[in-house]
Amino acid sequence: MNRPLVGALATAVLGATALAGTAGTAHATTTSDAAGRGAARTATAPQLAAVAAAPKAKAVTFAGTVALSNCSGSIVRMPNSADNDPALVMSNGHCLESGMPDPGEVVVDQPSSRSFTVLSASAGNLGTVRATKVAYATMTDTDVSFYELSSTYAQIKQRYGIKALDIDTNHPAKGAGITVVSGYWKKTYSCNIDGFVHQLKEGGYVMKDSVRYTPACKTIGGTSGSPVIDTASGKVAAINNTGNENGGRCTMNNPCEVDENGKVTVRKGINYAQEIYTIPKCFGTGNKLDLGRAGCVLPKP
Repeated sequence: MNRPLVGALATAVLGATALAGTAGTAHATTTSDAAGRGAARTATAPQLAAVAAAPKAKAVTFAGTVALSNCSGSIVRMPNSADNDPALVMSNGHCLESGMPDPGEVVVDQPSSRSFTVLSASAGNLGTVRATKVAYATMTDTDVSFYELSSTYAQIKQRYGIKALDIDTNHPAKGAGITVVSGYWKKTYSCNIDGFVHQLKEGGYVMKDSVRYTPACKTIGGTSGSPVIDTASGKVAAINNTGNENGGRCTMNNPCEVDENGKVTVRKGINYAQEIYTIPKCFGTGNKLDLGRAGCVLPKP
């Protein structure tokens, strides 16, 4: 997992990061060397048409993201969420204040008073919001948690001028441009979706249909729970959660890929996220969790 950070070590590292500031932390997509070498060539009509037709990337900021005590997260809304519904914060299951759920464990409606720091578009601290409960959390098939807040979306918008991020209900696309936005580190990582993993195994945990990043997204501990923003739509396409740190095979902090035929592949230094596009089907009117709704595939208790 992109490990949660706790204790004095995290404080010391955060202090050093704060001194460095946020300037230059975003890894923007740049023109490739090959494209640069060919800059003197005249563009053809088909090339110009392709560029004109390509979707323009939306500006990705820290608005909508939050910092946890040990991880990152975001204020999210479902397609049917209303302004006066209790807002939801999404993070990883392994970021729970009660500790990592066991394989097969599902947490539902667990009381919580956890607080989250709300960030401005430029990563400034605006204030806090507080949970009333963990609506849902698990590390089985995926790695996700949802906290229900004491504030509504409208109250957060009025108090901080922040709108929640929308969850994309479409399956992520291979090759799509993405930005991982870490509220904990106040840092972004930009790359593309390299592909999808049938099963991602890490210790005793198994995650299904995970998102694999291209190498440019070098996420680290504390980025756990960061929203993965599709830069074309501006919506949350996935949730950042883990990476293979030192080439280990299927161990904690060293997940391995397992294909449909059982073949195991280890990719040292590569990081991953979990898909979330089906999760809105598990929430009904009033942002209430209903694991029995049609199309809901989240594991049940």
